[in-house]
Amino acid sequence: MSTNNINICKLEDLDKLRSAPKLNKKQSKNLFNQLRHLIHKSDWITIGVMSPSLKRGINAVRRIEEKFEYDEMKCITFPSSDGPIFLKANQKTGEIHARVEFGLGEGILITCQNYENSLTSKTIGPFPLDFFD
Repeated sequence: MSTNNINICKLEDLDKLRSAPKLNKKQSKNLFNQLRHLIHKSDWITIGVMSPSLKRGINAVRRIEEKFEYDEMKCITFPSSDGPIFLKANQKTGEIHARVEFGLGEGILITCQNYENSLTSKTIGPFPLDFFD
C-alpha cells in the first residue's frame, strides 16, 4: 500500500497522499526532525493509525510513546472483528479507540493540538507504520 519513488522533502509533501510512502533514511530523518519540532511546540497530540491489524496499529502508537517519552495510553474501544483498522489515540485523555474500517490507506497521522484556540491544529502524514521504530 506504499507509494514508491516519490520525492518527499517536507511534511507538506505528505498531504496529498492516501497511504504512507516508502521513505529512505535521509527522508525519514528529515521529516522526523520537522515533525519533532512541531510536536514539541504543541500541548498534546492525537494519533490516527490506518493499519491492516489492531496489533500493528497499537505497536505504532507504542513506538511514538517511547520516542517522545509519553505515558502509555489505554485501549478503551476494541474492534468487534478482525480486519483493517482505524485507531485514534489521544494523548490528552490517554485513550485509544479502534474500529474495523475497510477502504482506508495505510499509515500514521499526527495532529498537534494546543490549548490556545487561536492556534490551528493540522494533521500531518501519513507516515509509514514503522516510521517511529
